[in-house]
Amino acid sequence: MNSILSPLYYAVSWIVIRFHDLYSLVFNEDSGWAWGLSIVSLVVVIRIALIPLFFKQIKSTRNMQALQPKMKKIQERYKNDKQRQSEEMMKLYRETGTNPLSSCLPILAQSPFFIALFQVLNHIANNDQVGVLTQEQVTSAREATIFGAPIAARFLDSADKLAELGASLADVRVVTVIMIVLMSASQFFTQRQLMTKNVDLTVKTPFMNQQKMLMYIFPIMFAVFGINFPVGVLIYWLTTNVWTLGQQMYVITRNPTPGSIAFQQRQERLKKKGKLKEDPAVTEAKKAAETARGTRTQPKRQSKSQRQSGGTHPQGKPESGQPSAEQPEKPERAQPKQQQGKQRPKKAQPGKPKSPNSKK
Repeated sequence: MNSILSPLYYAVSWIVIRFHDLYSLVFNEDSGWAWGLSIVSLVVVIRIALIPLFFKQIKSTRNMQALQPKMKKIQERYKNDKQRQSEEMMKLYRETGTNPLSSCLPILAQSPFFIALFQVLNHIANNDQVGVLTQEQVTSAREATIFGAPIAARFLDSADKLAELGASLADVRVVTVIMIVLMSASQFFTQRQLMTKNVDLTVKTPFMNQQKMLMYIFPIMFAVFGINFPVGVLIYWLTTNVWTLGQQMYVITRNPTPGSIAFQQRQERLKKKGKLKEDPAVTEAKKAAETARGTRTQPKRQSKSQRQSGGTHPQGKPESGQPSAEQPEKPERAQPKQQQGKQRPKKAQPGKPKSPNSKK
């Protein structure tokens, strides 16, 4: 492992030494602040280099969230054929351009640097040269303390070993416990911020349940492993967690996931500033509604005397016996031609004698 990561030992130690030389202009070169701030600066350099991977992680996380309904259908359809299920999943990933591993890229990319720093601090604790550090620099870093805790000390170190580093067991335990709690809390709030503000609430998927589990699992993992980390590594991990929290807050504010609470808050801010343009279809619908509301006329209410004199009903209906103004009277039907002129004489009914006066 040392032979594989030896180039990283040189890279990490070189970056730390360069920043240590810079901070030695302000602080004592043997102080814990000069060495501690050098480790913080190492984190900043690594995280700036990983910004493109961070944006890929965000894109991949959103794509995975959007694909959850389709993935669930594939799992239900091929639940008895695991091979076909895997093939359909890979096909879905290719069609949508989604890489499931992209969400882990920042952690995977900085893991070698984290391991390299861990090994460099172990060499410093054993007073061994490593990377580009000279023996004098190793001794200076080994004896440097932050709030009474050497940067190479651990929570589980014995009192005798800490005495060799010039520190007490109580000081190291207090400092490491505080840093472990801060490290776990920052991880928890980072995951909680993602779940409460930047998740599409309109889609309920198993992905959300997984994220909720990680919100509690990661802090516990950091707390368990943190007792084995040197103080310098705790500084590294606490710094990278705070960086992730701030970077994620910036992205959520500027480019939130559609349908999330952060997205709704952003839309409200843009509306107040007048920077949000409405959908043209919505605008046209509002204009049409306003036009219809303006042209609609209400019927005029008439007095009792007007209604009794044959006016129209208050609701616009004609009074009984009066023709409506909107419906004119129908003209009388013309009589057929046979009935025009003289009418036909009526035939005498049989069985009735004619009156003697009928003929003159």
